[in-house]
Amino acid sequence: MSEHTTHIEEHRDDEASKLGMWLFIFTELLLFGGLFLVYSIYRAQYPTNFHEGSLELSVTIGAINTIVLLFSSMTIAMALTAMQKDNKKLALRMIAITLVMALIFLINKYFEWGAKIHHGLYPGSDLMALLERGHLLYFSLYFFMTGLHALHIIVGMILLIVVYFKVKNGSIHHKKYVLLENGALYWHLVDLIWIFLFPLMYLIT
Repeated sequence: MSEHTTHIEEHRDDEASKLGMWLFIFTELLLFGGLFLVYSIYRAQYPTNFHEGSLELSVTIGAINTIVLLFSSMTIAMALTAMQKDNKKLALRMIAITLVMALIFLINKYFEWGAKIHHGLYPGSDLMALLERGHLLYFSLYFFMTGLHALHIIVGMILLIVVYFKVKNGSIHHKKYVLLENGALYWHLVDLIWIFLFPLMYLIT
């Protein structure tokens, strides 16, 4: 097989990989879009209950996590740019910082959820069963949507860990970085979802 043919096949594989990631992102947007629609319907029906429920959340933790994820979006973008410029050392450093930011997000979420669980406020608890319907819907959506988002954070971390080691061993380099590019796209999706979740769950007026 000639070098020209090999280059064409690699180019096609890269394009197919990018297309696959964009299709996946589209399905994820449909999933969360549906959840946001459900949230909007119930919030319109129970505005007072949703507002009262949001007062139980820590706006400070939510704001810190928003800043953390926005910063992580910047670092993963910097990692991709560094790889395109053949700066392997900087790319590795930026991926590592992104992973640290993701871990900080999950630790904050652990403490936030832990406080709710400690007070008996979690799906299936006796306290949840006693709540008014609007409160019950709010906290059920809170746990489901933030839990689903946290799962996406974990998946993103696993993907970026794989990317980190592939960059380290040279499998990903300045001429072949589509996996890093897809990882960055996925991470931006995770950040985008949180940008919508934060005001919807924490800043209800």
